[in-house]
Formats: sequence, structure tokens, C-alpha cells
Amino acid sequence: MSFFTAINCMDGRVQLPVIKYLQERYKVEFVDVITEPGPNRILAENSDNDKLRSIFERVAISIEKHKSKGIAIIGHHDCAGNPASEAEQKEHLDQAVEILRQQYGNTEIIGLWVDSNWEVHQVD
Repeated sequence: MSFFTAINCMDGRVQLPVIKYLQERYKVEFVDVITEPGPNRILAENSDNDKLRSIFERVAISIEKHKSKGIAIIGHHDCAGNPASEAEQKEHLDQAVEILRQQYGNTEIIGLWVDSNWEVHQVD
């Protein structure tokens, strides 16, 4: 069995596109999904210790128990949990990737943006 980890928004519109993208790109069978409203903002702000701890605990399970190949942090169009512009959300993605690299430096970490057509794009 092979896994990838997605820290995704709770918005149901982005779940399947992200799962399919990660399965195809990384040739994994399963995607462990950790959801929060606007997770890219939560990680970028790096201030809500309870939410951060919860996210990191769930990521650790995916990495340690499922031997996840990597971690994706996701932002998306029309996000209620992070109603910022696309440009600002992409900045949040960059910051979130850096926060995750501090925690999981030996793991591949990527930022993904889901656009208004529900298509997934890697943000670097």
C-alpha cells in the first residue's frame, strides 16, 4: 500500500480533485486527508497552537504509520475559511510549505492550488 498526505480545506468541492491529482501524480493508492477550513492560512499564520498541534499530530500518523510519500498543503478558489485573494492564498501556501518543511524536512512537501474550474495546480 502507498499513501500521500493532503492537508486540505474541509470544502467538499476540493476533495476529489486533490485526491485524484495526488493518486495520478505520485502513483499512490490512498490519500490521507487532514481537513481544516483554510489550512494554508492556519499554517501560514503559525499562531493557533491548538490547530497546529492537531494538524501536526495527524500528519505524524500518516507519515509514521502509513509511510506517506509526501505532504500536500492545499488552497482553493472561493474558500470560506480563507477568503483572501488568489495571490494572497498562494503566499499562504508558500509560507505553509516552509512551516511544514521545518517539521518534516525529510519528506517531500508541495503546495497545491485548486482553481475556479476545480483543476489542481502545483504552486512553487
